[in-house]
Amino acid sequence: MKPPTIFLGEMTNPEVEAFLKTHQTVIIPTGATEQHGPHGPLLTDVLIPQEVARRVAPQIGALVAPPINYALSYPHVGFTGMVHIRIPTFMALVADLCASFAASGFRRIIFLNGHYDNTYAIAYGCADAADRMPKGVQAFPINYWDGLTAQEVAEFSGLKNGLHANAAETSAVLAINPALVDLERANVEFPPFPEFTVNTAPVHTAFFFTSPGSVYWATKSGTWGDARKSTAALGERYIEAGVRSTLAVLENIENTFAAMPPR
Repeated sequence: MKPPTIFLGEMTNPEVEAFLKTHQTVIIPTGATEQHGPHGPLLTDVLIPQEVARRVAPQIGALVAPPINYALSYPHVGFTGMVHIRIPTFMALVADLCASFAASGFRRIIFLNGHYDNTYAIAYGCADAADRMPKGVQAFPINYWDGLTAQEVAEFSGLKNGLHANAAETSAVLAINPALVDLERANVEFPPFPEFTVNTAPVHTAFFFTSPGSVYWATKSGTWGDARKSTAALGERYIEAGVRSTLAVLENIENTFAAMPPR
């Protein structure tokens, strides 16, 4: 007998139909295919939100859809193996997925993002699909780190300003599948940022988002932080923090929707 699964891609269409009779939430892990140093897999930004989604889904009555592997990586152009798509293509993909999942009967469509550069484009893609979805369908992005506490940010060192440290990501992959990490090749590297007078994400975003290849110029290896101290134990804590973060943000979003009655 076929065992039950939360992964949409492993289900038959009758199984999905049965699921939709009682639940209507789908999580779409969204990441990128790009370098993560000489030690880490190109799919790092997909593997982590997919694992977070796997753990979150049973708690909210959701299915986990096949991930979006190709997305926005303009700052990383130049590294071998990095594959990205154009901004209009990505936004159109997000919008079409919203409309398609809604047509299938899903009413809450969550893009669980693991690659910072995607954030704004996912939001606009969801908004672009609004007139193609039935009334009441909710489609929106969440970065799995959005709800981290100050203590968690301090532990995983580097998630401030929306930028995630390579050690935390590498550790998460070690916890998911250690065979994908060559820790002997792990290194430390960080762009030579100047002293900032303000400590907010747009300082980085304005430069990197509008400068194709900027991460390639700024780092020789593509590592962003110190990956040498990565451990599976740290990765497990990081993933669990991502789960807690995601659930907390979802609760806040649902409370906001509930507090805003239709006009």
